[in-house]
Amino acid sequence: MSTPSAPEVWLRGPIEGIPALLQPVAHALLQVREEWRASLPGLTQDQIVSRPNGAASIAFHVQHTTGSLDRLFTYARGERLSAEQKGAFLAEAEPEPRSGRELLALFEAGLERALAELRDIDEATLTEPRFVGRAQLPSTVLGLIFHAAEHTQRHAGQVTTTILVVVPVREQEQAARQGTPARER
Repeated sequence: MSTPSAPEVWLRGPIEGIPALLQPVAHALLQVREEWRASLPGLTQDQIVSRPNGAASIAFHVQHTTGSLDRLFTYARGERLSAEQKGAFLAEAEPEPRSGRELLALFEAGLERALAELRDIDEATLTEPRFVGRAQLPSTVLGLIFHAAEHTQRHAGQVTTTILVVVPVREQEQAARQGTPARER
């Protein structure tokens, strides 16, 4: 018999130290961490780098998500990207070979940096203008932080879908028999 799953992160109450208006951002990012903790470590290297029908690999999604968090929070601080960040962005197209555990550690490090920044954001600054990229496209602190959350969630969904494609049905059925909830596979 399986044990009941905990409610999703957003249903567990506020995250300590995160300003009230930024709680949804923290909840969204922490939900991805939970889902990836349950799914990434068990993947093989072939599954991680597989590009079914030309789709992006799991490795790409995780590395890109981590880099995007860094870039979006840089813009939210009102800063321009460094040469190192620009180089990392270009390298995301061909992700480094990493295990599921290594990818998870990479994401968790980026997530912890993002959560630390969320704790430091003054809610009074959320509507301040910010500019993105060489074209200096307009946004706000809140727009960038919200986009960081929704962008991370979007790629998490793509990872989940890719796992369903690259992990043999037999393994998925075994996980279901063991009581692993679908969202945690």
